Amino acid sequence: QVRLAESGGGSVQSGGSLRLSCVESGYEYAAGRYCIGWFRQVTGKEREGVAGIDFDGTTTYGDDVKGRVTISRDNALNTVWLRMDSLNLEDTAVYYCAAKKGCADWEDQPDYDYWGQGTQVTVSS
Repeated sequence: QVRLAESGGGSVQSGGSLRLSCVESGYEYAAGRYCIGWFRQVTGKEREGVAGIDFDGTTTYGDDVKGRVTISRDNALNTVWLRMDSLNLEDTAVYYCAAKKGCADWEDQPDYDYWGQGTQVTVSS
């Protein structure tokens, strides 16, 4: 079983920054080579992809956040970070990390095997 735990969410003013963390655990995770994706969901809207990072560090970004978001990982720490800069009101959402084998079609949510519980990010003016 793979477990994912997000943290780092909170309230921030427009223009500010946050760094979210996703800590992975479980025997299967240690044995696998998982792609980690970050997604977000605004209340009443569909969940959308933010960024993905493969086990080898290859990164991809959603069009809406490109240039403002950086995804990184430390495999020794089983941790993936999502740094978000120049936050605006439209970034308010619950952010989730998810894991699957390989980052091909990283935005394809049904492909992900494991999901975290999410962390709330609220941007205010």
